Amino acid sequence: MSTFELNGIDPEKCFIIHKKDIEKRLDPFYYIPSIIELESKVKKLNPKPLRYYVKHISSGATPKTAEAEKYYSDAENGVPFLRVQNLSPSGLLELEECKYINWETHESYLKRSQVSGGDLLVKITGVGRMAVASVAPEGFVGNTNQHMVVIKTESKEASEILAAYLNTDIGEALASRRATGGTRPALDYPALLSIPIVYDKKILEIHREAIKIKEAKEAKANELLEGIDLYLLDELGIKLPQIDNDLGKRIFTISFNEITHRRLDPDYNVKIKLLDNLHWKYQPIEVGKLITKSPQYGANEIAIEPTTKDFTRYIRITDIQEDGTLKSTGIKTAEKIEKQYLLNYNDILFARSGSVGRCYIHKEVEQKAIFAGYLIRFILDEKKINPDYFFYYCQSSIYKFWVSAIERPAVQSNINSEEYKSLKIPLASMSKQEEIVNYISSIRYKANELQNEAKTILIDAKKEVEKMILGE
Repeated sequence: MSTFELNGIDPEKCFIIHKKDIEKRLDPFYYIPSIIELESKVKKLNPKPLRYYVKHISSGATPKTAEAEKYYSDAENGVPFLRVQNLSPSGLLELEECKYINWETHESYLKRSQVSGGDLLVKITGVGRMAVASVAPEGFVGNTNQHMVVIKTESKEASEILAAYLNTDIGEALASRRATGGTRPALDYPALLSIPIVYDKKILEIHREAIKIKEAKEAKANELLEGIDLYLLDELGIKLPQIDNDLGKRIFTISFNEITHRRLDPDYNVKIKLLDNLHWKYQPIEVGKLITKSPQYGANEIAIEPTTKDFTRYIRITDIQEDGTLKSTGIKTAEKIEKQYLLNYNDILFARSGSVGRCYIHKEVEQKAIFAGYLIRFILDEKKINPDYFFYYCQSSIYKFWVSAIERPAVQSNINSEEYKSLKIPLASMSKQEEIVNYISSIRYKANELQNEAKTILIDAKKEVEKMILGE
Protein backbone atom coordinates (compact mmCIF):
# COMPACT_ATOMS: atom_id res chain seq x y z
CA MET A 1 0.00 0.00 0.00
CA SER A 2 1.26 3.46 -0.87
CA THR A 3 0.59 6.43 1.34
CA PHE A 4 0.78 10.17 0.95
CA GLU A 5 0.18 13.04 3.30
CA LEU A 6 -1.77 16.26 2.91
CA ASN A 7 -1.71 18.97 5.53
CA GLY A 8 -4.89 18.92 7.59
CA ILE A 9 -6.07 15.62 6.09
CA ASP A 10 -6.52 12.53 8.23
CA PRO A 11 -4.45 9.74 6.59
CA GLU A 12 -7.04 7.26 7.87
CA LYS A 13 -9.65 8.97 5.69
CA CYS A 14 -7.62 9.87 2.62
CA PHE A 15 -5.29 7.19 1.24
CA ILE A 16 -4.48 5.24 -1.92
CA ILE A 17 -3.87 1.54 -2.51
CA HIS A 18 -2.39 -0.40 -5.41
CA LYS A 19 -4.79 -2.23 -7.68
CA LYS A 20 -3.02 -5.50 -6.86
CA ASP A 21 -3.92 -5.02 -3.19
CA ILE A 22 -7.65 -4.75 -3.87
CA GLU A 23 -9.49 -7.88 -2.78
CA LYS A 24 -13.13 -8.75 -3.53
CA ARG A 25 -14.48 -5.60 -1.89
CA LEU A 26 -14.27 -2.03 -3.14
CA ASP A 27 -15.54 -0.09 -0.13
CA PRO A 28 -12.79 2.15 1.30
CA PHE A 29 -13.51 1.26 4.95
CA TYR A 30 -12.15 -2.21 4.27
CA TYR A 31 -8.75 -0.72 3.39
CA ILE A 32 -8.21 1.79 6.20
CA PRO A 33 -4.41 1.75 6.77
CA SER A 34 -4.51 1.13 10.53
CA ILE A 35 -6.84 -1.87 10.06
CA ILE A 36 -4.65 -3.26 7.29
CA GLU A 37 -1.61 -2.88 9.56
CA LEU A 38 -3.40 -4.54 12.49
CA GLU A 39 -4.49 -7.55 10.43
CA SER A 40 -0.97 -7.85 9.04
CA LYS A 41 0.45 -8.06 12.58
CA VAL A 42 -2.13 -10.67 13.57
CA LYS A 43 -1.46 -12.80 10.50
CA LYS A 44 2.24 -12.97 11.40
CA LEU A 45 1.12 -15.00 14.42
CA ASN A 46 -0.24 -17.74 12.10
CA PRO A 47 -3.85 -17.48 13.29
CA LYS A 48 -6.59 -19.84 12.17
CA PRO A 49 -9.95 -18.53 10.92
CA LEU A 50 -12.91 -18.78 13.25
CA ARG A 51 -14.42 -21.56 11.11
CA TYR A 52 -11.60 -23.86 12.30
CA TYR A 53 -13.12 -23.88 15.79
CA VAL A 54 -16.77 -24.14 14.76
CA LYS A 55 -18.53 -27.50 14.88
CA HIS A 56 -21.98 -26.07 14.12
CA ILE A 57 -23.44 -22.61 13.59
CA SER A 58 -27.02 -21.40 13.44
CA SER A 59 -29.20 -18.36 13.99
CA GLY A 60 -32.78 -17.79 15.03
CA ALA A 61 -35.71 -15.50 14.32
CA THR A 62 -37.98 -13.11 16.19
CA PRO A 63 -41.52 -14.40 16.76
CA LYS A 64 -44.23 -11.81 16.09
CA THR A 65 -44.96 -9.72 19.16
CA ALA A 66 -48.44 -9.17 17.74
CA GLU A 67 -49.01 -12.87 18.46
CA ALA A 68 -47.44 -12.79 21.92
CA GLU A 69 -49.81 -15.38 23.38
CA LYS A 70 -48.75 -17.85 20.69
CA TYR A 71 -44.99 -17.49 21.11
CA TYR A 72 -44.00 -15.74 24.34
CA SER A 73 -44.08 -16.65 28.03
CA ASP A 74 -42.68 -15.48 31.38
CA ALA A 75 -39.56 -16.22 33.41
CA GLU A 76 -41.28 -18.85 35.53
CA ASN A 77 -42.72 -20.91 32.67
CA GLY A 78 -40.71 -19.99 29.61
CA VAL A 79 -37.31 -20.33 27.96
CA PRO A 80 -34.83 -17.39 27.87
CA PHE A 81 -34.98 -15.68 24.48
CA LEU A 82 -31.64 -13.95 24.00
CA ARG A 83 -31.22 -10.66 22.16
CA VAL A 84 -28.15 -8.54 21.43
CA GLN A 85 -28.58 -6.58 24.69
CA ASN A 86 -28.09 -9.84 26.61
CA LEU A 87 -24.56 -10.18 25.22
CA SER A 88 -21.71 -8.53 27.08
CA PRO A 89 -18.05 -7.70 26.30
CA SER A 90 -17.31 -9.39 29.63
CA GLY A 91 -18.14 -12.70 27.96
CA LEU A 92 -20.98 -13.30 30.43
CA LEU A 93 -24.67 -13.33 29.54
CA GLU A 94 -26.70 -10.53 31.12
CA LEU A 95 -30.20 -11.86 31.77
CA GLU A 96 -31.76 -9.12 33.91
CA GLU A 97 -34.02 -7.87 31.11
CA CYS A 98 -34.35 -11.12 29.19
CA LYS A 99 -37.50 -11.99 27.24
CA TYR A 100 -38.99 -15.50 27.31
CA ILE A 101 -40.62 -17.74 24.73
CA ASN A 102 -42.82 -20.74 25.47
CA TRP A 103 -41.54 -24.30 25.24
CA GLU A 104 -43.53 -25.11 22.11
CA THR A 105 -41.82 -22.27 20.22
CA HIS A 106 -38.43 -23.40 21.58
CA GLU A 107 -38.98 -26.99 20.45
CA SER A 108 -40.54 -26.29 17.05
CA TYR A 109 -40.38 -22.86 15.37
CA LEU A 110 -36.95 -22.02 16.86
CA LYS A 111 -35.55 -25.52 17.24
CA ARG A 112 -32.54 -24.73 15.02
CA SER A 113 -31.34 -21.91 17.29
CA GLN A 114 -31.49 -23.64 20.67
CA VAL A 115 -28.73 -22.56 23.07
CA SER A 116 -27.02 -24.93 25.53
CA GLY A 117 -24.37 -24.52 28.20
CA GLY A 118 -20.94 -23.79 26.73
CA ASP A 119 -22.25 -22.40 23.43
CA LEU A 120 -20.58 -19.31 21.99
CA LEU A 121 -23.00 -16.49 21.11
CA VAL A 122 -21.79 -13.78 18.72
CA LYS A 123 -23.51 -10.58 17.58
CA ILE A 124 -23.68 -10.36 13.78
CA THR A 125 -25.91 -7.34 13.08
CA GLY A 126 -26.58 -3.88 14.47
CA VAL A 127 -24.81 -0.64 15.29
CA GLY A 128 -22.10 -0.42 17.94
CA ARG A 129 -19.48 -3.06 18.62
CA MET A 130 -19.52 -5.94 16.18
CA ALA A 131 -18.97 -9.58 17.19
CA VAL A 132 -19.69 -9.00 20.89
CA ALA A 133 -19.43 -12.52 22.30
CA SER A 134 -20.72 -14.31 25.37
CA VAL A 135 -20.73 -17.91 26.55
CA ALA A 136 -23.81 -19.68 27.88
CA PRO A 137 -23.23 -20.95 31.45
CA GLU A 138 -23.29 -24.65 32.37
CA GLY A 139 -26.79 -26.12 32.31
CA PHE A 140 -28.24 -23.18 30.40
CA VAL A 141 -31.23 -23.74 28.13
CA GLY A 142 -32.30 -20.91 25.88
CA ASN A 143 -32.88 -19.60 22.37
CA THR A 144 -32.00 -16.57 20.28
CA ASN A 145 -33.02 -14.31 17.42
CA GLN A 146 -31.49 -13.51 14.03
CA HIS A 147 -29.11 -10.82 15.25
CA MET A 148 -26.61 -13.28 16.73
CA VAL A 149 -25.33 -16.76 15.98
CA VAL A 150 -25.10 -19.84 18.18
CA ILE A 151 -21.75 -21.59 17.73
CA LYS A 152 -21.02 -25.08 19.01
CA THR A 153 -17.32 -25.56 19.79
CA GLU A 154 -15.37 -28.48 21.19
CA SER A 155 -15.78 -27.27 24.79
CA LYS A 156 -16.91 -24.48 27.07
CA GLU A 157 -13.26 -23.54 27.54
CA ALA A 158 -12.80 -23.17 23.79
CA SER A 159 -15.88 -20.92 23.64
CA GLU A 160 -14.51 -18.79 26.48
CA ILE A 161 -11.13 -18.36 24.74
CA LEU A 162 -12.86 -17.33 21.52
CA ALA A 163 -15.19 -14.93 23.35
CA ALA A 164 -12.30 -13.32 25.24
CA TYR A 165 -10.45 -12.79 21.95
CA LEU A 166 -13.46 -11.47 19.99
CA ASN A 167 -14.25 -9.01 22.80
CA THR A 168 -10.83 -7.36 22.57
CA ASP A 169 -10.49 -4.24 20.44
CA ILE A 170 -8.41 -6.34 18.07
CA GLY A 171 -11.18 -8.90 17.59
CA GLU A 172 -13.80 -6.17 17.21
CA ALA A 173 -11.72 -4.27 14.62
CA LEU A 174 -11.16 -7.38 12.51
CA ALA A 175 -14.86 -8.24 12.73
CA SER A 176 -16.00 -4.72 11.83
CA ARG A 177 -13.66 -4.72 8.84
CA ARG A 178 -15.60 -7.68 7.46
CA ALA A 179 -19.05 -6.22 8.11
CA THR A 180 -21.13 -4.83 5.26
CA GLY A 181 -24.10 -2.48 5.16
CA GLY A 182 -24.59 1.19 5.96
CA THR A 183 -27.12 2.10 8.64
CA ARG A 184 -27.22 -1.48 9.96
CA PRO A 185 -23.87 -3.27 9.56
CA ALA A 186 -23.94 -7.05 9.36
CA LEU A 187 -21.63 -10.04 9.19
CA ASP A 188 -22.71 -12.91 6.96
CA TYR A 189 -21.48 -16.39 7.81
CA PRO A 190 -18.46 -16.42 5.42
CA ALA A 191 -17.31 -13.02 6.73
CA LEU A 192 -17.76 -14.02 10.38
CA LEU A 193 -16.02 -17.35 9.94
CA SER A 194 -13.05 -15.71 8.20
CA ILE A 195 -12.03 -13.65 11.26
CA PRO A 196 -8.43 -14.60 12.13
CA ILE A 197 -8.23 -16.01 15.65
CA VAL A 198 -5.17 -16.00 17.88
CA TYR A 199 -6.06 -18.98 20.06
CA ASP A 200 -4.07 -18.88 23.30
CA LYS A 201 -5.08 -20.26 26.70
CA LYS A 202 -3.21 -17.38 28.35
CA ILE A 203 -6.02 -15.15 27.06
CA LEU A 204 -8.50 -17.15 29.12
CA GLU A 205 -6.26 -17.11 32.20
CA ILE A 206 -6.06 -13.30 32.10
CA HIS A 207 -9.78 -13.02 31.44
CA ARG A 208 -10.79 -15.40 34.24
CA GLU A 209 -8.62 -13.61 36.80
CA ALA A 210 -10.16 -10.27 35.77
CA ILE A 211 -13.68 -11.71 36.05
CA LYS A 212 -12.87 -13.08 39.50
CA ILE A 213 -11.72 -9.67 40.78
CA LYS A 214 -14.60 -7.93 38.98
CA GLU A 215 -17.21 -10.19 40.59
CA ALA A 216 -15.67 -9.70 44.04
CA LYS A 217 -15.95 -5.93 43.71
CA GLU A 218 -19.50 -6.19 42.37
CA ALA A 219 -20.44 -8.47 45.26
CA LYS A 220 -19.09 -5.90 47.74
CA ALA A 221 -21.02 -3.16 45.95
CA ASN A 222 -24.22 -5.22 46.10
CA GLU A 223 -23.65 -5.90 49.79
CA LEU A 224 -23.41 -2.15 50.44
CA LEU A 225 -26.54 -1.44 48.40
CA GLU A 226 -28.54 -4.20 50.08
CA GLY A 227 -27.62 -2.73 53.44
CA ILE A 228 -29.33 0.53 52.49
CA ASP A 229 -32.77 -1.01 52.74
CA LEU A 230 -32.13 -2.44 56.20
CA TYR A 231 -30.78 0.93 57.33
CA LEU A 232 -33.73 2.89 55.96
CA LEU A 233 -36.41 0.62 57.44
CA ASP A 234 -34.60 0.66 60.79
CA GLU A 235 -34.31 4.47 60.79
CA LEU A 236 -37.98 4.82 59.94
CA GLY A 237 -39.03 2.14 62.43
CA ILE A 238 -40.80 0.11 59.74
CA LYS A 239 -41.13 -3.65 59.81
CA LEU A 240 -41.78 -5.12 56.38
CA PRO A 241 -45.15 -6.98 56.39
CA GLN A 242 -44.93 -10.73 56.04
CA ILE A 243 -47.59 -12.67 54.14
CA ASP A 244 -48.54 -15.99 55.72
CA ASN A 245 -48.75 -18.45 52.81
CA ASP A 246 -50.25 -21.21 54.90
CA LEU A 247 -53.25 -22.65 53.02
CA GLY A 248 -55.58 -21.69 55.84
CA LYS A 249 -54.43 -18.08 55.63
CA ARG A 250 -54.78 -17.95 51.85
CA ILE A 251 -58.50 -18.68 52.10
CA PHE A 252 -60.38 -15.86 53.79
CA THR A 253 -63.59 -13.91 53.78
CA ILE A 254 -64.10 -10.18 53.85
CA SER A 255 -67.23 -8.15 54.50
CA PHE A 256 -68.76 -6.13 51.68
CA ASN A 257 -68.45 -2.83 53.55
CA GLU A 258 -64.66 -3.34 53.75
CA ILE A 259 -64.34 -3.42 49.97
CA THR A 260 -66.78 -0.65 49.16
CA HIS A 261 -65.04 1.77 46.79
CA ARG A 262 -62.07 -0.60 46.78
CA ARG A 263 -60.83 -3.27 44.40
CA LEU A 264 -62.00 -6.87 44.54
CA ASP A 265 -58.76 -8.75 43.75
CA PRO A 266 -57.66 -10.77 46.81
CA ASP A 267 -53.92 -9.97 46.56
CA TYR A 268 -54.70 -6.27 46.82
CA ASN A 269 -56.96 -6.70 49.83
CA VAL A 270 -54.49 -8.91 51.72
CA LYS A 271 -51.52 -6.57 51.20
CA ILE A 272 -53.39 -3.29 51.70
CA LYS A 273 -54.78 -4.58 54.98
CA LEU A 274 -51.24 -5.36 56.14
CA LEU A 275 -50.12 -1.87 55.14
CA ASP A 276 -53.13 -0.27 56.84
CA ASN A 277 -52.16 -2.03 60.07
CA LEU A 278 -48.49 -1.06 59.78
CA HIS A 279 -46.91 0.74 62.74
CA TRP A 280 -45.43 4.08 61.68
CA LYS A 281 -42.68 5.77 63.68
CA TYR A 282 -43.27 8.96 61.69
CA GLN A 283 -46.65 10.24 60.55
CA PRO A 284 -47.33 8.94 57.00
CA ILE A 285 -48.47 11.54 54.47
CA GLU A 286 -50.04 10.78 51.10
CA VAL A 287 -47.99 11.87 48.10
CA GLY A 288 -50.94 13.89 46.86
CA LYS A 289 -50.40 16.26 49.80
CA LEU A 290 -46.69 16.67 49.05
CA ILE A 291 -46.87 17.94 45.48
CA THR A 292 -47.21 21.45 44.08
CA LYS A 293 -48.92 20.56 40.78
CA SER A 294 -51.16 17.84 39.40
CA PRO A 295 -49.22 14.81 38.10
CA GLN A 296 -48.38 15.00 34.40
CA TYR A 297 -48.31 12.16 31.90
CA GLY A 298 -45.44 12.24 29.41
CA ALA A 299 -45.14 12.78 25.66
CA ASN A 300 -46.17 10.21 23.08
CA GLU A 301 -43.41 10.78 20.56
CA ILE A 302 -41.40 8.53 18.28
CA ALA A 303 -37.92 7.83 19.67
CA ILE A 304 -35.09 8.42 17.19
CA GLU A 305 -31.29 8.39 17.20
CA PRO A 306 -29.64 11.71 18.17
CA THR A 307 -28.00 13.45 15.20
CA THR A 308 -26.23 16.28 17.07
CA LYS A 309 -24.27 16.59 20.31
CA ASP A 310 -26.67 19.18 21.66
CA PHE A 311 -29.84 17.09 21.71
CA THR A 312 -32.75 16.68 24.11
CA ARG A 313 -32.89 13.21 25.63
CA TYR A 314 -36.15 11.27 25.44
CA ILE A 315 -36.44 9.30 28.69
CA ARG A 316 -38.51 6.13 28.42
CA ILE A 317 -39.38 3.46 30.98
CA THR A 318 -36.75 1.18 29.45
CA ASP A 319 -34.09 3.83 30.17
CA ILE A 320 -34.70 3.68 33.93
CA GLN A 321 -32.80 0.94 35.72
CA GLU A 322 -34.02 -0.91 38.79
CA ASP A 323 -31.93 1.29 41.10
CA GLY A 324 -33.50 4.45 39.67
CA THR A 325 -30.50 5.52 37.59
CA LEU A 326 -30.55 6.06 33.82
CA LYS A 327 -28.91 3.71 31.35
CA SER A 328 -25.93 5.14 29.51
CA THR A 329 -26.63 3.12 26.37
CA GLY A 330 -29.48 3.19 23.86
CA ILE A 331 -29.98 6.94 24.39
CA LYS A 332 -32.70 8.43 22.19
CA THR A 333 -34.20 11.78 21.34
CA ALA A 334 -37.72 12.41 20.00
CA GLU A 335 -39.05 13.51 16.62
CA LYS A 336 -40.82 16.40 18.33
CA ILE A 337 -39.73 18.23 21.48
CA GLU A 338 -42.43 20.10 23.39
CA LYS A 339 -41.46 22.46 26.21
CA GLN A 340 -44.26 21.26 28.48
CA TYR A 341 -42.45 17.94 28.90
CA LEU A 342 -38.99 19.35 29.69
CA LEU A 343 -37.69 18.03 33.00
CA ASN A 344 -36.43 20.25 35.81
CA TYR A 345 -34.07 19.54 38.68
CA ASN A 346 -35.57 17.15 41.27
CA ASP A 347 -38.59 16.22 39.16
CA ILE A 348 -39.79 12.72 40.04
CA LEU A 349 -40.86 10.21 37.38
CA PHE A 350 -42.92 7.09 38.10
CA ALA A 351 -43.40 4.23 35.63
CA ARG A 352 -47.10 3.57 35.21
CA SER A 353 -46.88 0.30 33.23
CA GLY A 354 -44.36 -2.30 32.17
CA SER A 355 -41.60 -1.92 34.78
CA VAL A 356 -44.34 -0.46 36.94
CA GLY A 357 -43.23 1.33 40.09
CA ARG A 358 -39.77 2.32 38.94
CA CYS A 359 -38.87 5.75 40.23
CA TYR A 360 -36.36 8.28 38.87
CA ILE A 361 -35.26 11.67 40.18
CA HIS A 362 -33.94 14.07 37.55
CA LYS A 363 -30.51 15.51 38.37
CA GLU A 364 -28.78 15.66 34.99
CA VAL A 365 -29.76 19.24 34.18
CA GLU A 366 -26.66 19.75 32.02
CA GLN A 367 -28.57 17.89 29.30
CA LYS A 368 -32.13 18.76 28.41
CA ALA A 369 -34.62 15.91 28.66
CA ILE A 370 -38.29 15.16 28.17
CA PHE A 371 -40.18 12.08 29.37
CA ALA A 372 -42.31 9.52 27.58
CA GLY A 373 -45.99 8.77 27.85
CA TYR A 374 -45.78 5.75 30.15
CA LEU A 375 -44.10 7.89 32.79
CA ILE A 376 -45.77 10.31 35.19
CA ARG A 377 -44.09 13.46 36.50
CA PHE A 378 -44.51 14.54 40.13
CA ILE A 379 -43.20 17.91 41.37
CA LEU A 380 -42.63 17.86 45.13
CA ASP A 381 -43.08 20.69 47.61
CA GLU A 382 -39.49 20.92 48.86
CA LYS A 383 -40.61 22.84 51.94
CA LYS A 384 -42.39 19.68 53.08
CA ILE A 385 -40.13 16.88 51.87
CA ASN A 386 -36.56 16.40 50.70
CA PRO A 387 -36.76 15.06 47.08
CA ASP A 388 -33.78 12.75 47.64
CA TYR A 389 -35.40 11.33 50.77
CA PHE A 390 -38.56 10.74 48.73
CA PHE A 391 -36.54 9.04 45.97
CA TYR A 392 -34.64 6.79 48.37
CA TYR A 393 -37.88 5.75 50.03
CA CYS A 394 -39.14 4.77 46.57
CA GLN A 395 -36.20 2.37 46.19
CA SER A 396 -37.03 0.55 49.45
CA SER A 397 -38.62 -2.85 50.01
CA ILE A 398 -41.60 -1.30 51.79
CA TYR A 399 -42.31 0.83 48.70
CA LYS A 400 -41.97 -2.22 46.45
CA PHE A 401 -44.39 -4.08 48.72
CA TRP A 402 -46.87 -1.21 48.20
CA VAL A 403 -46.33 -1.41 44.42
CA SER A 404 -47.04 -5.16 44.46
CA ALA A 405 -50.29 -4.42 46.29
CA ILE A 406 -51.51 -1.47 44.26
CA GLU A 407 -50.55 -2.53 40.72
CA ARG A 408 -53.51 -3.78 38.77
CA PRO A 409 -52.99 -7.27 37.31
CA ALA A 410 -53.11 -7.32 33.51
CA VAL A 411 -50.94 -8.35 30.56
CA GLN A 412 -48.95 -5.27 31.57
CA SER A 413 -49.54 -4.30 35.19
CA ASN A 414 -50.16 -0.60 35.75
CA ILE A 415 -50.59 2.15 38.34
CA ASN A 416 -52.26 5.46 37.52
CA SER A 417 -51.53 8.94 38.88
CA GLU A 418 -54.35 8.87 41.44
CA GLU A 419 -53.01 5.62 42.86
CA TYR A 420 -49.51 7.07 43.08
CA LYS A 421 -50.97 10.05 44.91
CA SER A 422 -52.31 7.62 47.54
CA LEU A 423 -48.81 6.33 48.37
CA LYS A 424 -47.99 7.10 52.00
CA ILE A 425 -44.55 8.44 52.89
CA PRO A 426 -43.38 8.55 56.53
CA LEU A 427 -42.63 12.25 57.04
CA ALA A 428 -39.62 12.52 59.36
CA SER A 429 -38.31 15.95 60.29
CA MET A 430 -36.31 17.78 57.61
CA SER A 431 -33.12 17.30 59.63
CA LYS A 432 -33.78 13.56 59.89
CA GLN A 433 -34.53 13.39 56.18
CA GLU A 434 -31.21 15.11 55.45
CA GLU A 435 -29.36 12.72 57.74
CA ILE A 436 -30.86 9.73 55.93
CA VAL A 437 -30.09 11.25 52.51
CA ASN A 438 -26.45 11.93 53.41
CA TYR A 439 -25.92 8.39 54.68
CA ILE A 440 -27.56 6.65 51.73
CA SER A 441 -25.82 8.96 49.24
CA SER A 442 -22.43 8.07 50.71
CA ILE A 443 -23.17 4.34 50.48
CA ARG A 444 -24.37 4.61 46.89
CA TYR A 445 -21.23 6.62 46.05
CA LYS A 446 -18.97 3.91 47.52
CA ALA A 447 -20.89 1.20 45.68
CA ASN A 448 -20.64 3.16 42.43
CA GLU A 449 -16.88 3.48 42.89
CA LEU A 450 -16.59 -0.30 43.28
CA GLN A 451 -18.73 -0.88 40.20
CA ASN A 452 -16.55 1.50 38.16
CA GLU A 453 -13.42 -0.26 39.43
CA ALA A 454 -14.95 -3.57 38.31
CA LYS A 455 -15.47 -2.18 34.80
CA THR A 456 -11.91 -0.82 34.70
CA ILE A 457 -10.50 -4.23 35.60
CA LEU A 458 -12.02 -5.77 32.46
CA ILE A 459 -10.76 -2.89 30.31
CA ASP A 460 -7.25 -3.31 31.70
CA ALA A 461 -7.41 -7.08 31.17
CA LYS A 462 -8.39 -6.59 27.52
CA LYS A 463 -5.45 -4.21 27.05
CA GLU A 464 -3.13 -6.81 28.60
CA VAL A 465 -4.45 -9.45 26.22
CA GLU A 466 -3.98 -7.14 23.24
CA LYS A 467 -0.39 -6.40 24.21
CA MET A 468 0.24 -10.14 24.57
CA ILE A 469 -1.27 -10.86 21.16
CA LEU A 470 0.79 -8.17 19.43
CA GLY A 471 3.94 -8.95 21.43
CA GLU A 472 4.21 -5.44 22.84
